Amino acid sequence: MIAKDTTSSLLQEMHNGSMEAFEVFYERYAPLIFHIALKLTKDRMEAEDICHDVFLEVFRKADRFDPSRGSLEAWLSVMTRSRSLDRLRRKQRLVYNEPQEEYAAPADANPEQRAMLELDKERLYAAIDNIPQPQKEALIGFYCEARTQKQLAQKLNYPLGTVKSLIRYGIRNIRKQWNDRKQLSKSEEARQHE
Repeated sequence: MIAKDTTSSLLQEMHNGSMEAFEVFYERYAPLIFHIALKLTKDRMEAEDICHDVFLEVFRKADRFDPSRGSLEAWLSVMTRSRSLDRLRRKQRLVYNEPQEEYAAPADANPEQRAMLELDKERLYAAIDNIPQPQKEALIGFYCEARTQKQLAQKLNYPLGTVKSLIRYGIRNIRKQWNDRKQLSKSEEARQHE
């Protein structure tokens, strides 16, 4: 039986392995954690998974909560936000790395055209992979996910001006790398024909 119904006693009981304390804690804070995760991911199943992950972490690390550094709600909120953003980043990488049907060669393209399109696609992916991560996230969000700059600012937690700069510099970096890679390919071709 739980001695007191205070947050600190619940955390202490959880740290000592009490499932009853964990259940009370879960009932009390699940709505907060789920709401934050759902708001960030916009996906019920992802939010449920994040909620589960956060509660497992709290159960294992209940002794790490320090009330002098802030409220329990703030601690849970930061943990949930961090888990949600990690999942979104992981999901973006998976979506980005999947083959994109819309970039396939047209059905009537000849073998040479198909090869050139494939080379261009490889150059583009290589250029995107070599730009800084914040620029990559902004470009993928803007062009692949069709988010507005304002939505990206909220999602990435950057000021709107920073998001605009990330997109502009990202395009500039990709263009520069694209041109560098094209020049390198032309140089290699010239050497092969000598």
